[in-house]
Amino acid sequence: MSEINVTPLVDVMLVLVVIFIITAPLLASSIRLDLPATDAAKPNDAPRFVTVALDAGGSLFLNDKPVTAAELAQKLSDSARKNPDTEVQLRADQTVPYGRIVEVMGAAQKAGLNRIGFVAEPRTP
Repeated sequence: MSEINVTPLVDVMLVLVVIFIITAPLLASSIRLDLPATDAAKPNDAPRFVTVALDAGGSLFLNDKPVTAAELAQKLSDSARKNPDTEVQLRADQTVPYGRIVEVMGAAQKAGLNRIGFVAEPRTP
């Protein structure tokens, strides 16, 4: 037999492509959060939004970049000046105290952003 059989190679490559297609969306957010689950959670299709995340340690992230409370207020004000209809998507770990979440909401409202959406994961049966 003078030819190399490439069928097993093609099979392995197709399996790898399928694995990469499935795992690529899971790598979209690099911040590890344990989001609360609810039956009303659904994908958000807001055309203009900023994402604010609070991790279990209480650190703030704006669009997946770490910020301080003062930087968050400034950047939210900038977003409100550019587009007052900007929505704030708030992602907070389950263990974050409610008072800390209210502080972030207050900073958003003080900046002029009154549309705040809470991000949650759908409950698995």
